[in-house]
Amino acid sequence: MKNIIEAVRSYVIVFLSENLSEHLSFHCIGHTYEVVGAVQEIGVKSNLSEEEMLIVQVAAWFHDCGYVNTYIGHEEESEKIAKTFLENYGCEQNFIESVVNCIESTKYPPKPFSLLEKVLCDADLYHLTRPNYSKYEKGLRQEFEKYLGLIYTNEEWLKKNCNFFKDHEYYTDYGQKVLTKFKEVNIQLMNCSE
Repeated sequence: MKNIIEAVRSYVIVFLSENLSEHLSFHCIGHTYEVVGAVQEIGVKSNLSEEEMLIVQVAAWFHDCGYVNTYIGHEEESEKIAKTFLENYGCEQNFIESVVNCIESTKYPPKPFSLLEKVLCDADLYHLTRPNYSKYEKGLRQEFEKYLGLIYTNEEWLKKNCNFFKDHEYYTDYGQKVLTKFKEVNIQLMNCSE
């Protein structure tokens, strides 16, 4: 089963490179790479088994593939793409269901139940902790304008970001104890008023 990661990685890189819109300035292939890296970090800190790590890594690779087909509801498309690939690869049904459940849990607002789902949800919003967060929020703002027709003034966008940061909580122990501290630095840097 270890070869599954390399097979999924190779497939998803080609799939996204050839099919993902260049207008996706946040949900680009770079985001997928970053979520995969964050899953590894959070998974290790959460003491996941080898099998559990395989599940969340596979889910991380596939979690945003659905953006190739649609912006709203991309999770369902991602699940279909993952399920088809994994069935063709010969994976067991329990493994496939766990991957699909992880992807499903990332639908906004996230509703993770299992530890694996919590790991993926925390990894998907790992960018909230990054020192260059402004790069991410600019990309997301562009996507909201292009795909959702949502146009904000700078003041409105700042308020939306501040509210999102304040309402957001990480789910894993590592997220709550470590990632939250870095996220709080970004809240301060954004000058969010109470």
